[in-house]
Amino acid sequence: MNLFPNGWWPYLAGGLLVGAGIGGIFLTTGLRAGASSFFTTTWSWLSRHDYFQRPVFRDARTWRLAFTLGLLVGASLFAARSPQDFVTRVAPWRLLVGGLLVGFGTRLSRGCTSGHGICGISAGSKPSLLAVLVFMAVAILVAHAMRAAGVTP
Repeated sequence: MNLFPNGWWPYLAGGLLVGAGIGGIFLTTGLRAGASSFFTTTWSWLSRHDYFQRPVFRDARTWRLAFTLGLLVGASLFAARSPQDFVTRVAPWRLLVGGLLVGFGTRLSRGCTSGHGICGISAGSKPSLLAVLVFMAVAILVAHAMRAAGVTP
């Protein structure tokens, strides 16, 4: 099994760019730039419910919107420059179920895998370290269980 079918350079470059971006945001603003909080801060514009109008959401919504738009623009530029189309053979229902499970897990653990793994661990957060260890252990177990059951992407 080839773990790096495209070589190791794209993964190293991507990791360095993500780390530099997150580090730069933290050094210049003092903010932890996790992406999963964008959903909640978006609701602070759309809902007048007291929960969504808390200062923690209202104060962060402008920079989180800019951050998220930057992610979308960057991905779009990459896709436009890519010599190949992005195609998946994963059934749409699997993508939907997977997305719902990831969204639920993100809210349950108060952050996404990358938020805990990149922002949380780098900030020395013990709960983030625990969350990443649990994420990885569960992912490995589920992947092996699915493979043993004959389920492939």
